[in-house]
Amino acid sequence: MVAGDGSGALSWKTISRKEVYKGGVFTVFEQLSLGPKGRKGLFSVLDARDWAVVVPLIGRGEAAQFLMVRQFRHGSDRASLEFPGGVVEPGEAPEKAAVRELAEETGWMPGAMYHAGTVFPNPAIQSNRFHVFLALDPYPAVERNLDEHEVVDALLIPAGKVREEMGEGELSHALMATALFFAERCLRSKGIPVF
Repeated sequence: MVAGDGSGALSWKTISRKEVYKGGVFTVFEQLSLGPKGRKGLFSVLDARDWAVVVPLIGRGEAAQFLMVRQFRHGSDRASLEFPGGVVEPGEAPEKAAVRELAEETGWMPGAMYHAGTVFPNPAIQSNRFHVFLALDPYPAVERNLDEHEVVDALLIPAGKVREEMGEGELSHALMATALFFAERCLRSKGIPVF
């Protein structure tokens, strides 16, 4: 197993941080750090709130479907097919954020829900974490409550199709591939058949 928590021979000490940009979803800092060999370096760090995503699975085996959302993404300038998710608000638990985002974007609530994994999306420059939850047997329960600029279609997509096409076309969001990986691993760990 590879271990590391930022301590030891690879550790850097932050000397100073200067805010160079503050936007709606992230802040960029210029960070001066002292390395383990006594050398200083200037690094850009993108501070953002954590993100939470929920992988809603309906049914099992060949009949399994994912509840997904299609929305336009300005960074890629194209539509993206994704699992419901969004930012974790200050003081909010990641699991609560995942449930909130599922309800807001789809109007559905989770049946059983499990934490499937947490990763750093891009630890070279970003400080935030990406939390993945698996929701089994979600059900329609509430009215959707989209954010002001969200235009989202909620869709049921065959799980096998998502698995087969992940990384192509509208399914090319790297974090959704990560979420799918964690969901499959979580299913296997619970002895639930993977689609």
